[in-house]
Amino acid sequence: MEVFETGIEGLKIIQPRVFEDARGFFCETYNEQRYNEFGILQKFCQDNMSKSSYGVIRGLHYQLDPHSQSKLVSVVSGRVYDVAVDLRKNSPTYGKWFGVELDGIKRQQFLIPRGFAHGFSVLSETAVFTYKCDNLYAPGAEGGIRFDDPTLGIDWQIPEENRILSEKDLKHPFFKDHVSNFEM
Repeated sequence: MEVFETGIEGLKIIQPRVFEDARGFFCETYNEQRYNEFGILQKFCQDNMSKSSYGVIRGLHYQLDPHSQSKLVSVVSGRVYDVAVDLRKNSPTYGKWFGVELDGIKRQQFLIPRGFAHGFSVLSETAVFTYKCDNLYAPGAEGGIRFDDPTLGIDWQIPEENRILSEKDLKHPFFKDHVSNFEM
């Protein structure tokens, strides 16, 4: 396993060891002890999976404290562009974002700590996306930021005419108007 820093404190890219042969492959997707050795100390309590088609953009989502969530995200099949935005008000990278392409071939993971908004776009025909969370989903604590916020300027790598978004995601406020209660 290798762990790579992103330039934003807490955001990490993880490359698990993958063993491939004529039969296929095997990889350990999570081992608490091994992850702890790399300073990844979250205690995950909920696993989620979604399947989406090309052009779908989900996000940007977060949950307010005390219901905020760290996420360990990965792609089982297909390809996505995954994005995290730092919402920790006293962070030197507040308002900065980082994006990484994840796919079912490299099998990289993206660790997103509490205090970040998260979203992804589907770059392949379909994608199966999984994520571990270290806090349970709390509907009343939901927050969001518009995917197309001009201040953030995220390139979702999907042409405008191919974008598919939920009505809910289209109604999120812009970054300058979002409400969050995250501290570093």
